[in-house]
Amino acid sequence: MAEVPSQPGLDGIAAAAKQAPGRGLPPVHLWNPAHCGEIDIVIKRDGRWLHEGAQINREALVRLFSTVLRKDPDGFHLVTPVEKMRITVEDAPFIATRVDREGDTLRFLTNVGDEVEAGPEHALRVEVGEDGEPRPYLHVRRGLEALIARPVFYELVEMADERQTAQGRMLGVASNGAWFPLGPAEAQT
Repeated sequence: MAEVPSQPGLDGIAAAAKQAPGRGLPPVHLWNPAHCGEIDIVIKRDGRWLHEGAQINREALVRLFSTVLRKDPDGFHLVTPVEKMRITVEDAPFIATRVDREGDTLRFLTNVGDEVEAGPEHALRVEVGEDGEPRPYLHVRRGLEALIARPVFYELVEMADERQTAQGRMLGVASNGAWFPLGPAEAQT
């Protein structure tokens, strides 16, 4: 494996992420570098990534950074083999922008290019926001979630079936052998 450059900050994170072996995700869960502080990166509620207040417009760079994002008990970090820097995430780090039903599977696409099949390992959950509106989420990987975009949530509601649960009649969707409640049946009609 090539030696990872020890450049500090944003350039160092980008350089280290590019060094990741293969075409898959880097093994950030195996890396345990010392905490190096914070970097002024904010992932906004709408999925935009900002660095020092300016939007990161290069889609490839956002995708690259998303591959070295990790959620630890003390917050979100960009992690490389040699450094760990805390960032700010206002809600979920990703947005689920598309859903397709393929047989018994719901396949989601996120704003950073992740393809995720909902199921026992990638659960859907719905919270109710302070405004009373549903806030649906999809588990993407290792504790990282995607907020499901409103049009995608509407598609899920259209696909939903009604079931009796311990909480009453609920609408929900099935994928890969799991059923996920979306909300009370009477609230969706």
